[in-house]
Amino acid sequence: MPFVVTDSCIQCKYTDCVEVCPMDCFRQGPNFLVIVPDDCIDCSMCVPECPVGAIYNEIDLPDEQRHFVEINARLAAHPEWRPITRSQAPLPEHEEWRDVANKLEFLKLA
Repeated sequence: MPFVVTDSCIQCKYTDCVEVCPMDCFRQGPNFLVIVPDDCIDCSMCVPECPVGAIYNEIDLPDEQRHFVEINARLAAHPEWRPITRSQAPLPEHEEWRDVANKLEFLKLA
């Protein structure tokens, strides 16, 4: 089962996780990261690197986050979402957003 980036990443976009991914599975959009499901080897190395707990194994996803399986797959194939393999600074207002729940409405596609 692949790993999935969920709601907690939106508007924060911490990127420590991308540095440890041996398969370069992460793609980035304006304010969110996703994992390419077909490239993920289920190593779980990214999970402890996320400071907001946004990454789950698909089988462990809370029910209210299940829609992120489809979101990760769709956005990973989006032509404007490019690979990211090196850590970058989080978004400028990440501290204000890190504890906010239900941020899907703020997800920017391009």
